[in-house]
Amino acid sequence: MRTLLEDSAQRAIHYLEGLDARSVAPSAAAVAVVDRLATPSPSGPSDPRETLALLDEIGSPASVAMAGPRFFGFVIGGSLPVALAANWLATAWDQNTALHAVTPALAVMEQTALRWLVQLFGLPAGSGGAFVTGATVANFTALAAARHTVLERAGWDVEADGMFGAPPVTVIVSEEAHPSVTKALGMLGFGRTRVTKVPVDAQGRMRADKLPKMSGPTLVCVQVGNVNTGSCDPVAEVARATRDAGAWLHVDGAFGLWAAAVPSRAHLVEGIALADSWATDAHKWLNTPYDSGIAIVRDPHALQAAMAITAAYLPTESPFRNPADFTPELSRRARGVDVWAALRQQGRDGVVELIDRTCRHATRFAEGLRAAGHDVLHDVVLNQVLVSFGDADMTQRVIHAVQEDGTCWCGVTQWQGHTAMRISVSSWATTEDDVELSLAAILNAAHQVQKGAVI
Repeated sequence: MRTLLEDSAQRAIHYLEGLDARSVAPSAAAVAVVDRLATPSPSGPSDPRETLALLDEIGSPASVAMAGPRFFGFVIGGSLPVALAANWLATAWDQNTALHAVTPALAVMEQTALRWLVQLFGLPAGSGGAFVTGATVANFTALAAARHTVLERAGWDVEADGMFGAPPVTVIVSEEAHPSVTKALGMLGFGRTRVTKVPVDAQGRMRADKLPKMSGPTLVCVQVGNVNTGSCDPVAEVARATRDAGAWLHVDGAFGLWAAAVPSRAHLVEGIALADSWATDAHKWLNTPYDSGIAIVRDPHALQAAMAITAAYLPTESPFRNPADFTPELSRRARGVDVWAALRQQGRDGVVELIDRTCRHATRFAEGLRAAGHDVLHDVVLNQVLVSFGDADMTQRVIHAVQEDGTCWCGVTQWQGHTAMRISVSSWATTEDDVELSLAAILNAAHQVQKGAVI
């Protein structure tokens, strides 16, 4: 076992140390041989060293360098070294983090990390939370607590009786709500299309003046960190309306919630502490390994009521917090360990500096693109940049040329009638030199496409 694990560690280290020098996208030759992994089901055991070698020799070159400093295609951070190391150690522990009595150290770490996050974001003391896979399940988890509460107020026990015959719940979202919110609403039985959509402004922010009149059981979902523009809904204005109506206010803050920690950006998310629940990711701006989502609810009893499991064989009675009482899963890895390690090592100042630095990188991208005559489509307020290189076809060809070049990787998006390249800067590893190198590659690709040198 020792030899195999040491071999794995060395291969992982070699992979990470080589990211800066390789193309961000895998080569065509590397992708061409991935079918070597799709073998018939083995009939018997084999040498584990051979399995690991095949995994590395085929899988590593065929991966996209998302862990490196120049992947800007999605809001994906790399892994902070301390978070990755903690992840490896926690994986070796192989703990099913469900019950405090069985995994006390991990339960304490998760509860501590949640407390640190609540303090970092400036949320109400005593809020409860859960570590889940990502923002989709974080939204699902928080909105399950919302569903419990608004229906309980209407005299309905949704956990016992389900949604059949339940009082109707009005759900209000932004026209540019993230699909993870839509999916979560569908899984909760609210439906993906039977929602009221509020218009947005030219930056993608919900228009609070267009909120409908609210009455009866109501959920309102706002967004901080539009996935295209980084813009944030006016949470304080919306919160005033929801409080007057007795509605539940949920904040989808997959990456934008982290702005609350940064003095120069906190004004963007003013009012978030007035909400009832929040969803975010640690694998975005905190740069923990995948996967790591976080649901936080002002009233931990509502979250527990929606998520707790009861089974005769499980010793769930405890004076301590059982993680499984707050998450959709019973069996789950210790996701909170990675978050605890990142926050313990970085501290508040380190988190603030990481977020502020990546926002400055995004601003530099926007300045360089504008200076070259390209159309940045929005006000750059966080870490997102949308740029158009002309019509849709021209923009698509520039994006393809950038991906083929391999210096960096940026993706395509559609926003308010525009086809655009989206640049998302989220990684701790991205330096000013990486930004300048990537900006030069993007501008060169655009120049080559526009003069017809690249088809």
